[in-house]
Amino acid sequence: MSQLETDMTTDVTARAAEVLKEHRASIDRLDAILVYTLGERFKHTQAVGKLKARHDLPPSDPSREATQIARLEDLAVQADLDPEFAKAFLNFIIQEVIHHHEKHQESGA
Repeated sequence: MSQLETDMTTDVTARAAEVLKEHRASIDRLDAILVYTLGERFKHTQAVGKLKARHDLPPSDPSREATQIARLEDLAVQADLDPEFAKAFLNFIIQEVIHHHEKHQESGA
């Protein structure tokens, strides 16, 4: 390999490393946004759970959950995200919320 080819390969590799670094920085920022957004979401669902417990409402609302899942699947398609992944993600969150609501029911919050 000539020196020119070596230099070109080094430049391409260095540029790839820089692009990778930029992508990773964006991913790190987005991860922070996700965590803070989930934190804010759970503050509201905790308030809902306490309200439901005070008024003896069931911790789960299957009709709302189905509507939310359908809504999220539509948003996922618009965002070019696998709708099945979005559905699984929201189902995970919903189960966690229901678990918290059940704990509020048990404690009489």
